Amino acid sequence: MCLVAVAWRTHPRWPLALIANRDELHDRPAAPAGFDPDAPDVYGGRDLVQGGGWLQVSRHGRLAAVTNVRDGKAPAQAAPRSRGWLVRDFVRGDATALDAVQALSASAPEYGRFNLLAWDGDRLAFATNHPAFAASEVQPGVHAMSNGAFDAPWPKGMFATRALSAWLESSSAGVDLEDLATAIEPLFAALRDTTPAADDALPDTGVGLALERLLSPPFVLDPRYGTRCSSVVLAGEDRIVFAERGYDAAGRVSTRSFQVLRVLR
Repeated sequence: MCLVAVAWRTHPRWPLALIANRDELHDRPAAPAGFDPDAPDVYGGRDLVQGGGWLQVSRHGRLAAVTNVRDGKAPAQAAPRSRGWLVRDFVRGDATALDAVQALSASAPEYGRFNLLAWDGDRLAFATNHPAFAASEVQPGVHAMSNGAFDAPWPKGMFATRALSAWLESSSAGVDLEDLATAIEPLFAALRDTTPAADDALPDTGVGLALERLLSPPFVLDPRYGTRCSSVVLAGEDRIVFAERGYDAAGRVSTRSFQVLRVLR
């Protein structure tokens, strides 16, 4: 997952609203959004290499999302634990979001560089292990999490937060549940934007100008590495809506899903 915009406690119907793009090697095996055969209350995509996930929710009112942290200047390091396990373990657990992210302080160096969002139905928390471990509660507002610091003013993150805010302020956010699959189309359209950022707005993550340009749009289009899926998650008082579009290496839609989960309290 390489782009997340999340609105936390800004909308009366949807206390948590999230849109996200997952960027990955196209040849890395993954399962599209669905119920986990080993944890039937868990829903989301699954990495079939390491067994974790990038964005998952649970019928028990839990959500986790992870991105990697891009730093071409940092030395390469072997990570014994997959960052996707952070998502898998949180949504299957019962710790509060803040307790869960704070408890990572000892094991965080064992994972690849990560940014993590965790929601327990009541609180939203964030953790990272690069450049150093940090964990905190996320305050109400609209936030961006990509491959740099939380709320870093990267063009793709600012674009995504504007798109999410505009949708939540529109009448589409209030439509009946049976009309929601159509009403969220503007969010998927925003996530499909392939416009690169201007050079003077690009971050410098140490990977060179050509790669910074390639990775700068919300939707990364490249035959080897690019956006594999887009997701929209809307969490209300008693339901979680999870919609996903999967893409092939040419950027064509390959899978579609729309699932409404009733929250078990």
